[in-house]
Amino acid sequence: MTEKKKILLISNGFYPEISPRSFRATELAKEFVKLGHDVTVYSKFRDNDYVDFLNEHPLKFKMWGKSHFTTVPDSKNIIGNLFSRIVNRTMLMLFEYPTIEDFFRVRKILKAEQGYDIMISFSVPYPVHWGTAFARTKKHQIAKIWVADCGDPYMGDVLDSFRKPFYFKYIEKWFMRKADFVTIPIENARKAYYPEFSSKIRVIPQGFSFEKSFSQGKFSDNKVLTFGYAGSLAPVIRDPRPFLDYLMKSSVDFRFIVFTKQVELFADYVDFFGKKLVLKDYIPRNELMNELAKMDFLVNFDNNTEIQSPSKLIDYFLTDRPVLNIRLNFNTDWVDSFLKKDYTHKMEFVDLSQYNIKQVAQNFLNIDRTK
Repeated sequence: MTEKKKILLISNGFYPEISPRSFRATELAKEFVKLGHDVTVYSKFRDNDYVDFLNEHPLKFKMWGKSHFTTVPDSKNIIGNLFSRIVNRTMLMLFEYPTIEDFFRVRKILKAEQGYDIMISFSVPYPVHWGTAFARTKKHQIAKIWVADCGDPYMGDVLDSFRKPFYFKYIEKWFMRKADFVTIPIENARKAYYPEFSSKIRVIPQGFSFEKSFSQGKFSDNKVLTFGYAGSLAPVIRDPRPFLDYLMKSSVDFRFIVFTKQVELFADYVDFFGKKLVLKDYIPRNELMNELAKMDFLVNFDNNTEIQSPSKLIDYFLTDRPVLNIRLNFNTDWVDSFLKKDYTHKMEFVDLSQYNIKQVAQNFLNIDRTK
């Protein structure tokens, strides 16, 4: 029988939020409880009724207070909207505002915590790690082991259009010196962190429960070719517009269903495509997986870097649907093949066993023996 451990998780993202970090923290918390451990979770305030969730997953759940750090709201006119975007972007770049508030929140709540076997803090946002580092001292360890789980690099991030100011380098090195271990989801991400901390880095992939199958078994083609995408998008990197430009030339009848919040990237295409393009907001993961499993194939807009890999690919592969990978300079012949339901050039499936939450949880529990 596994020795019962006292575990503390600190994450800005948590159920029912739909984000990779929320899934990471939530799935781990649920699995730790299932294994019989004493689990406490701290997360940001959200107006949600957790009664049913906590009845099913009996953990101690605490939230830090409502945010008082606000951003400049969008304006109804073009100039005002541009102003708000510039101010908000500048504040985020220079001061990590408004997420810097998590630093103060986490630092405060951890002053009253002690006696844990394992403490795991999650980023993004990185101020969660910074607050944890500030609260943890030689006299106030909080836990025997502190693991800083990093979903995406910070100073080594190559997906953001702007580089972080140089002074954040010292903050990253400071918190990584204090952490016992730093976990990253893929081996290639190691190069995005300062080499002096390489000995602390452990590779632990994103984890999901495999208890429910989303595969449709013997898949029946849709009457109208249907493909989809789910997740965040951004200009240049993970940009759907070159793909849409090419689809404009196609005479194939199709339905491209997109689950995203970046609908502004599709503004110039809505009228042209009409019913062919369906834009939807995020939906709960299980619902999304069931929807994706019904499609003829799925689209992945590549990060175009080896350092960061989208966790959505795990979900894509779990649906057992062919995946068309779209890079910046994508192969149009491959797109034509997919539109003809020829999936010869589909992405190869990865070894899914490494993403099983049971294995992932054990990797964290045995972090001092994980390579």
